[in-house]
Amino acid sequence: MTEQSAYAAAGVDIEAGDRAVELMKEWVGKTRRPEVLGGIGGFAGLFDAGRIAAMRHPVLATSTDGIGTKVAVAQAMGVHDTIGFDLVGMVVDDLVVCGAEPLFMTDYIACGRVVPERIAAIVKGIAEACAVAGCALLGGETAEHPGLLDPDEYDVAGAATGVVERDRILGADRVQPGDVVLALESSGLHSNGYSLVRHVLLEQAGWALDRDVPELGRTLGEELLEPTRVYARDCLALVDAVEVHAMSHVTGGGLANNLARVVPAGCSVQLERGTWALPPVFGLVQEVGRVSRPDLEATLNLGVGMVAVLPEASVRPAVALLAERGLRAWVCGSVGLAGTGAPGAVDLVGEHADA
Repeated sequence: MTEQSAYAAAGVDIEAGDRAVELMKEWVGKTRRPEVLGGIGGFAGLFDAGRIAAMRHPVLATSTDGIGTKVAVAQAMGVHDTIGFDLVGMVVDDLVVCGAEPLFMTDYIACGRVVPERIAAIVKGIAEACAVAGCALLGGETAEHPGLLDPDEYDVAGAATGVVERDRILGADRVQPGDVVLALESSGLHSNGYSLVRHVLLEQAGWALDRDVPELGRTLGEELLEPTRVYARDCLALVDAVEVHAMSHVTGGGLANNLARVVPAGCSVQLERGTWALPPVFGLVQEVGRVSRPDLEATLNLGVGMVAVLPEASVRPAVALLAERGLRAWVCGSVGLAGTGAPGAVDLVGEHADA
């Protein structure tokens, strides 16, 4: 038995892996930036740092993440070309909150069996999302793990690198009393809290993914697979146009917990629920699963995927700029004083507006 056939007998198909690389080349090419050197297939991705070297004081930023249990929905529905937006959104939008421009990203796909068309579909989604974010998909790895994962199981992770001028880094040190909190609308659940959502709707309620849900205007599966909005270019356009002090990406932990990460000691934030209506999918999870409001707010984004903290003078031009870019934003709260030395705190008050 040859070495290659022995490997195949162990469950690893080298030819399928090579075929997957060929199928994904077209999509990876669409993310190419002028700084990218070489092509796909090398041992390492190369990125020309000449522009970075020309910056006054460049600071590199890096982030890594995965998609989470949303991949189980994609696998169950046989739809694999949208979760790339979930991966890219989770990674690059963690970079942009400090003001960094995402430069390049790499991905890692682990699967039980390489199905070239499926791998290519996953990479297609990642590449399309990278193009939206303005970053290159510089490289990646597909690993076949027979015996560890079932043949149709896979998981996806990624990492990205960005750059920002040191004197333009956003964060809690810039936030001050009198600042305004601007909410940027989410596209839905994004990629967090799916263990709760799947438990409530699929396991407890026994709903099928192809179930038509009138409140959603589509099937449950279509709602659950709605791709994460990628905010990177919108946020970079915002910080270039107006004064912004901090941003927070609303992911696992919910709105208040993530915003608290950029609220300095001695300040507090009050968010008004009444400034926005709860999108139907969140109310559905709460009602069907009898999930308490504290649990819901500590798990899901509730319709707000990103927030910007900025001076009041920046609000009107910020809202107008984002609207021009097709992104709804609204004032949802403000920054005030807290007790001396008190840790930054965020409180949600009131009731959500009617839909």
